[in-house]
Amino acid sequence: MEQLSAGRKLEQAFEELGKEKSLSFEVDLDTDAASLKALDASSDPEPGEEIPDEVAKLLSGAKVTVTVQSKKPLEKSGEKDLVGTAMKVSTPDGDLIEYRMIGDYTYIRADMDAVGKSMGSPMPDPADLPPEAGAMKDVLQGKWVKFNTKEMSKATAEGEDAEGGAAPSPDAKTQKKLVTALRKVIAREVKFKTIGGKDGIEHVTATAPFRTLVTELLGEIRPVVKNLPPGGMELPTAKDLKDAPNAKVTADFTLKNGELSQVHIDLAKLAENAKVKKLGLTLRMREGTLPGAPAGATTLDLPDLMNGFLGGAAMSDAEFETSGLDDLPKDAY
Repeated sequence: MEQLSAGRKLEQAFEELGKEKSLSFEVDLDTDAASLKALDASSDPEPGEEIPDEVAKLLSGAKVTVTVQSKKPLEKSGEKDLVGTAMKVSTPDGDLIEYRMIGDYTYIRADMDAVGKSMGSPMPDPADLPPEAGAMKDVLQGKWVKFNTKEMSKATAEGEDAEGGAAPSPDAKTQKKLVTALRKVIAREVKFKTIGGKDGIEHVTATAPFRTLVTELLGEIRPVVKNLPPGGMELPTAKDLKDAPNAKVTADFTLKNGELSQVHIDLAKLAENAKVKKLGLTLRMREGTLPGAPAGATTLDLPDLMNGFLGGAAMSDAEFETSGLDDLPKDAY
């Protein structure tokens, strides 16, 4: 009875989320730099390929916040119903990267100095860029820039077509089969428990052995996805997973007055490394408030940016010093 009651409470909490028209969630990698360094060392990286201290520090303190708003309840929304989305990566030292998709445009800004330091490759000084660099100066200065979302989508689609096309998404029937398979495994392998609390707060914990759970999940969905084009999906087999850790992993779901407010998963046991003291993932949910379109954003000319400035065809080496640009995170904007 406990198993059924706890599982049903959790299912109802997710159903309530689907009724919302706007939602924000924050993902926090619950770890520290020492644990990340220890985890990296256990993978036997090649000399010189170890995770840098700066990156370990950045990842251990980073948080990702995503907000989505729709005209309809989220469970019934399609792409055309979305009013906008926003995403921000922040650290204790400030915001690292932020983007907003509102109306016809996508707006982006980034702390390029912090990005460069974390990569061990400083960004070029904006003052050294020629006038032809245009909006790139604003990018390097951490100012808001924008581009037409439809134009970007079109350019991306053309690129996928040139490479053979993007893999089609599963249809509604296939998606339903996948959800059914997921529920079967969860009902069979996951143990639920309710822990009461005060002021309308209670916890539902879900515990399962990692390797067993993943193996069972893949076994159930393999027949469903094998017929998906192109040529089906190659999923790991039980033999492939035999060396995966089978430690029990527990997800702690915090419910407040029946609504899901936080999920925490402790992953330290999966590391199988005594030096990994802290390794987890926390997801916090709250009512979403979509930020507005930032004023004064500079428009990025995508064709010129991709084919000229970044491609190097528009300027010679004598006209523009490209040192440091090889490491520029192009996908950030």
